[in-house]
Amino acid sequence: MKRYNMPATDLEVSALCFGTSSLGTGLKGNNADRLISTFIEAGGCFFDTAHCYSFWEKDGYGASERELGSCLRRIGYWGKVVVATKGGHPDGGEGYRRPDFYLADDVIISDIDDSLERLQAERIDLYFLHRDDSRVPVSDIIGVLNREIERGRLRYLGASNWSIQRIAEANEYAKKSGLHGFVASEMQWSLSQPDWKIGADPVMRYITEEDRKWYESANMPIMAYSSTAGGYFARSQDGLSDGTINSERKKRAIELANELNCAPTQIALAYLLHQKPLTIPIFRTAKQSHLDEILNSVSVKLSDDQVRWLRDG
Repeated sequence: MKRYNMPATDLEVSALCFGTSSLGTGLKGNNADRLISTFIEAGGCFFDTAHCYSFWEKDGYGASERELGSCLRRIGYWGKVVVATKGGHPDGGEGYRRPDFYLADDVIISDIDDSLERLQAERIDLYFLHRDDSRVPVSDIIGVLNREIERGRLRYLGASNWSIQRIAEANEYAKKSGLHGFVASEMQWSLSQPDWKIGADPVMRYITEEDRKWYESANMPIMAYSSTAGGYFARSQDGLSDGTINSERKKRAIELANELNCAPTQIALAYLLHQKPLTIPIFRTAKQSHLDEILNSVSVKLSDDQVRWLRDG
């Protein structure tokens, strides 16, 4: 698996990122060790977790960070891979109660405290703010995060579900102030177009073509979550004649997969792997067969014309 030097950092990351929201709940112990070892042995070195994972599962709150830290130590790879985690998430209901100002200084610091304790770590490689809160000035947010860098608790910063306008504002402030800004963005992105409009949930976003062009011009990597659209491309061909954008894209993915002798899901991942700027799909699985399919996606080569055809026809 290819590895890349993440721009504006000294982090070397793999072309795929192992998403760990099911760690500690659906995947743990020997099963987790086996799957994560397989990923690392294939060249993977990048993991994504979060403070809130997986509060929606029984006994899931904080389980992902705890299991990830424990697993990497059990198999002897802690400190040899890159771990990203996220804090600053709004209220999630009964399983994840949060204050109204979830990006206040004390909340951000408390989230970092929790994540370090769960991971059994002294420092986090790449720390994302899980959501934005436009009520809080970017100067306040960049300020508290940089104080955490100065304390040696964070290495680099990322934004998740932030608009390009707020990222640009934050990074401009950081540049003028001689501070660290955001070096990566974690956003929903796949060959399948989301069926909801940006703004329906004020703290959730996905990549648009305008966004992609901005990230390319800024040379900022995108970590793409929901990269396989929840298994959409792995499901049967039923319902592909309804004429929707996604059904047409799925038909093209199946056609190209047959031509290249691979799986449609691999085509969907390859679509992201061939984007500009550097795009790292985040995947989640608890099955060896699924992991094998995902790992093999890195060997699927697409031309620029094929990438455009998958998207536009």
